[in-house]
Amino acid sequence: MKKIVIIGAGYAGILTAKKIAKKIKKQKRQGDVEITIIDKNPFHTMLTELHEVAAGRVDEDSIKISLKKVFAGRDVAVKLDTVTEVDFEAKTVKGEAASYAYDYLVLASGSRPTFYGIPGAEEYTYKLWSYEDAIVLKDHILNTFRKASAEKDTGKRRKMLTFYVIGAGFTGVEMIGELAEYVPILCEKYEVNRDEVTLINVDALSRPIPNLPEKLSAKVAKRLQKMGVELRMGTSVARITEDTIELACDGKNETRTMGTVIWGAGIQSSNVAAAAADALEKQRGGRIPVDNYLRSTKDESVYVIGDNMYYVPDGQEVSVPQMVENCEQSAGTAAHNIVCALTGKGEPEEYKPAFHGVMVCIGGRYGVAHVGLPGHFFRLPSFLAMFAKHFINIIYFIQVLGWNKIFSYVKHEFFTIRNCRSFVGGHFSNRTPSFLLVPLRFWLGAVWLFEGIMKIVEGWLNEPKLQAFFGGAVSWYNSILNSGAGKAVTDSISSATTAAASSSAADVVSSATGAADAAASVGHVIFNWNILGLFKMIFVSGADLAASTLSDFAFKLDVPLINWFVDKVILPNNGVQMFMQILIVIAEILIGLALMGGLFTSPAAAVSLVLQFMFVCTTGLYLGTFWMVFAGIAVLIGAGRTLGLDYYVMPVLKKWWKKLPLIRKWYLYHD
Repeated sequence: MKKIVIIGAGYAGILTAKKIAKKIKKQKRQGDVEITIIDKNPFHTMLTELHEVAAGRVDEDSIKISLKKVFAGRDVAVKLDTVTEVDFEAKTVKGEAASYAYDYLVLASGSRPTFYGIPGAEEYTYKLWSYEDAIVLKDHILNTFRKASAEKDTGKRRKMLTFYVIGAGFTGVEMIGELAEYVPILCEKYEVNRDEVTLINVDALSRPIPNLPEKLSAKVAKRLQKMGVELRMGTSVARITEDTIELACDGKNETRTMGTVIWGAGIQSSNVAAAAADALEKQRGGRIPVDNYLRSTKDESVYVIGDNMYYVPDGQEVSVPQMVENCEQSAGTAAHNIVCALTGKGEPEEYKPAFHGVMVCIGGRYGVAHVGLPGHFFRLPSFLAMFAKHFINIIYFIQVLGWNKIFSYVKHEFFTIRNCRSFVGGHFSNRTPSFLLVPLRFWLGAVWLFEGIMKIVEGWLNEPKLQAFFGGAVSWYNSILNSGAGKAVTDSISSATTAAASSSAADVVSSATGAADAAASVGHVIFNWNILGLFKMIFVSGADLAASTLSDFAFKLDVPLINWFVDKVILPNNGVQMFMQILIVIAEILIGLALMGGLFTSPAAAVSLVLQFMFVCTTGLYLGTFWMVFAGIAVLIGAGRTLGLDYYVMPVLKKWWKKLPLIRKWYLYHD
């Protein structure tokens, strides 16, 4: 039996193991090959998302992928162990828990921070290169603001709230951008003055993210400065102590006090890869040179991929970058070549990477991207750059854990995101009732708009209509209530029809309540309850009970006080009728537009419910129209914050509202 051992369950290692297992299964050689992957953690970590956890944007579980789940049902043995040494002559991987013999070895152990020999850099900084690093940093940031909120000395508080991020590459820029986005939230939470927080990004480079074109680097710099970050480019770190940092720029050194230094200035191969490089061949950063087939130049049974490999493609002058896309592509080539070597079938393929550009996120709402095909790169605007970033992550998750992880990722990045820290803001977050309410809100608004427009068409703005509007409905109910066994009183219907003039009573009732046909001649009383003499609850069907549909059942609250108001105040006066008609038409149209656009949704929904209550108490409502009542309740709170204008308008109004002296005095905040 041939044995394949993979060191490291990072981006490169996990994909290599899956691809080899898949190829072996296709060739029906499972019993001939043993695949083992070794990692110190039982999970795969999304290293590119560490800054999101460190700065509190997503939950820590969102960057973990269970190795048990990844390899479930696959012929890959997962070993939790820390590799200490590789004996290339004996072809044995030695770990703290056991030793593992191999015929083919894949080195994919990843990388670790490098400190360039700067005194105090390793001892006094927070790193961001592992799951544990992100958790420690997240807790530290929260504790710093918590302690600062209780610190009375202004100088000490400012020192505590001074954050340095060293490095303006991908790790450094994404970390400082995420932190800059997080700081205003923490300041509000812990009642800290934002002006007391200092954020500084330091690098000896002349500009942030030198992998990007200069114009995009300038956009990154501009965005960071807009977020309150001080950029110190062309500046190196000379020394770090427990509470100071010494910077060197233009031949001059200056020492500053600080509270936190986050190190993101560079990486080198992991300890085990660096030790392997000493035994094989070593390049800068402990990387191991490989041939065109990704085999070590000193040992053809050893494949080196991902961050551990040093490989200059044909026609290039520098080695492949230590980035995720290189991990993914090198994993595919290594898996293919190992299977070819194992089975003796097929031809090995040379590694010909085709990188598709780079993207960087500055917080959860802004990003830049330089993407495309070799020789044909283009820039993406921020929204598309962020979309592409999430889309690429999803493509990776399909390879690793399928749709299960995709759902989890979308949940963490969009459905449970807080403080609108996403490129789509908080539109899809469940801090609002649900984005599924959007169609309901829109349809409710459309129905109200239709009702208002139809009343204009029927002449509600030209002549009094309420006599027929209310009278037809009252006559219809009376025809059923007075029929005893349910016989129709056709004279009442005829009278109501005559009163409606140009409109039948059926049209009038339908317009007001959604009622169907007022000219129906058969009806049944379901109940007619008198509640303590204060009002009546009337429930009837306008058709034969056995043949009734939902649209035949109608409900009405008969309230004497409202009846008196209608009979004595509204109907005797044409001027009052016209005023009420115009008011109803305007209200229906405004409610419709507001709900459709998601603007002032709560007041619109409240007025919608008031109108529905008014109709229930005057004309009644058919059950087929009652959905509008429940829809109004459903969209009453916060529905406009989902894909609606309230998302933009309400935060502005809330800020203004909170500043009013009376509101502050009586604690009438709307949070």
